[in-house]
Amino acid sequence: MSQPAESIPLYVKQPKVYPREVAGRFSRLRVTAAWVLLGLFYVLPWINFQGQQIVLFDLPARQFHFFGLTLWPQDLFILSLLLAMAALTLFFFTALAGRLWCGYACPQTVWTEVFLWMERVTEGTRNQRMKLDKAPWSLNKLGKKSAKQFLWVTFALWTGFTFVGFFVPIRDLGMRIPSLQLGGWEVFWLLFYGFATYGNAGYLREQVCKYMCPYARFQSAMFDDNSLVISYDVARGEPRGGRKRDADYQALGLGDCIDCKACVQVCPTGIDIRDGLQIECIACAACIDVCDEVMDKMEYPRGLIRYTTENAMAGKPTRILRPRLFIYIAALLALATLIGVILTGRELLIADVLRDRSALYRITTGDEIENSYSLKLTNRDQQTVFVSLDTQGLDALMIVEPTQIIEVAPGETVDLALTLAMPIIEANAGMHIIDIVARTDADKAPTVVNTRFYVPPNMD
Repeated sequence: MSQPAESIPLYVKQPKVYPREVAGRFSRLRVTAAWVLLGLFYVLPWINFQGQQIVLFDLPARQFHFFGLTLWPQDLFILSLLLAMAALTLFFFTALAGRLWCGYACPQTVWTEVFLWMERVTEGTRNQRMKLDKAPWSLNKLGKKSAKQFLWVTFALWTGFTFVGFFVPIRDLGMRIPSLQLGGWEVFWLLFYGFATYGNAGYLREQVCKYMCPYARFQSAMFDDNSLVISYDVARGEPRGGRKRDADYQALGLGDCIDCKACVQVCPTGIDIRDGLQIECIACAACIDVCDEVMDKMEYPRGLIRYTTENAMAGKPTRILRPRLFIYIAALLALATLIGVILTGRELLIADVLRDRSALYRITTGDEIENSYSLKLTNRDQQTVFVSLDTQGLDALMIVEPTQIIEVAPGETVDLALTLAMPIIEANAGMHIIDIVARTDADKAPTVVNTRFYVPPNMD
């Protein structure tokens, strides 16, 4: 008899996943990747280069400092090219070997591994954690849970502090914390990012990968039958079933899978890889490591669960290196070359000249015509530059102000009053196009900006 529609629950609480500890070559690779990425995140803000934080997104100053390179708002197209390269890299690795990003480099995966490690330190192994959660509250349970929460909260706040340190000089930020001199936005983002880390890595975990991450939804569009994915060898493993180690399982009509469910226990998203490729799989390869361990104990060949392709599983020829991968590589090389050309050829000294709109010209007591301008010089280099000015376009044109060499510090913008003059006797009426030439002490091409010099009629 069918169940009435009104009694069918629409929402079911997700059971908590308790991933089991696993050791193996992929596990070691994943831990190594986590250490490298966490090291980059937590250490980079503390490294200075030539007196400047090596990675700093200084939004108030509109400067992005990145490994000795300073990008300005005028360079945002370079950031767009870098984002395009990141997207193509993700597409390349997905087409090659599935969700490698998710399993080894995604921040959600990396921070979840750290929170799981702290949970294991305070609460024990998988079975111990499951028993602890089911046990009634006691001093022992309260102590373990409190220790875990202390580690989680401390680590989350440090993560929030480090995140803000990418946008505010982290040394200055750290010195202002004890005296409670942080700004409102600094406090907000420190707590917000810390809370997001605490919630996502501590509680949501696999739910982020399964329901919140958009990448899980469109990854299938980048797979094909030649993509390397983690697969269970059905032909070899089925029918599955338990047996003694020295039993002749082939005579019993069994496959290599002993149905120990170890692959399910180690999965961080709680799926059974034996059910086939699933959207929840993040390609962490924990199931490969634990299955190889079981195969070794049973003295069976490794590879019941392995990286392979759909074509290989079906007995068809496999082409790992195929045209789409070469297209991705070519596009990446083209973008990298374009970025290199742009960075090499970009002007490090920016000059802007704006005419004074209050007066087109002035006649001096020395029978000269003067035009006034506003000059803005921006130094995008990492070194102080000394700028000298010159003009082109009118032979008799002179610079009245400024007369001295202009010093512009790294990242500094200097606003100056610029006055040009020429003798009336040598002036021809009209609006003349001229060039303001800014030369630096560095051996580089000068910066040239166009403007106009006005000579009124009837000056004879």
